[in-house]
Amino acid sequence: MRKPLIAGNWKLHKTIPEALELVEALKQNLADITDVEVVVAPVFTALVPVAKVLEGSSIVLAAQNCYFENNGAFTGEVSPALLKDAGCSHVILGHSERRQLFGETDELINRKVKAVLAEGLTPIFCIGETLEERENDEMMDVLKRQVTVGLKGLSESQMLNVVVAYEPVWAIGTGKTATGEQAQVAHAFVRGLLAGLFGTPLAEQVRILYGGSVKPDNVDGLMAQMDIDGTLVGGASLKAGDFIRIARFEKN
Repeated sequence: MRKPLIAGNWKLHKTIPEALELVEALKQNLADITDVEVVVAPVFTALVPVAKVLEGSSIVLAAQNCYFENNGAFTGEVSPALLKDAGCSHVILGHSERRQLFGETDELINRKVKAVLAEGLTPIFCIGETLEERENDEMMDVLKRQVTVGLKGLSESQMLNVVVAYEPVWAIGTGKTATGEQAQVAHAFVRGLLAGLFGTPLAEQVRILYGGSVKPDNVDGLMAQMDIDGTLVGGASLKAGDFIRIARFEKN
């Protein structure tokens, strides 16, 4: 059985006091959850104080991005080693906003995935098609390219430590959500790609999250799907009540 993972990507929101207030509420209200892994990803400046609040809890810390070198003349970048030092166990990589707004390529993301794994951290590796790509029947080609290039050169043991997040770009921050059935088709296709690259037994162990306007009122239907193993939550992760309900999803 793949343990469900619910991750909150706070994006560019929350001052340190606001972040601490949110994470205190999550810590108190999710203390009894043991069958779901809960991850929060604040902004860089809040990582260390949030890590201190989370000590002794079951909630773990993620960063929203990193660079692929651990040190050097790379002004403005943050390395996997520094993120580990700050208390992170996970790093979100290849998010559509990084791809779309900051020009990150599949090759660059591949280097980041390898760097994060080398530091003993878990990459949450994001993939997904745009609305134009979906409407042009290019979804499967796009996903195949992103998976094949983004995970190139990984060993089977490394792949076991990767979490994949399928995020249709057209559903991120738009209020539109893929139906459970639409998401399941994409997730099953991605699991098939992983089976082709790493073998079916391994592919059956990899967790594939859904991201894209996940809310309390649609999480149950998404989590009922066979190949959806969790969610990467954006806007709803900024409200304690919403994120708590999502982490307490009811599987139909």
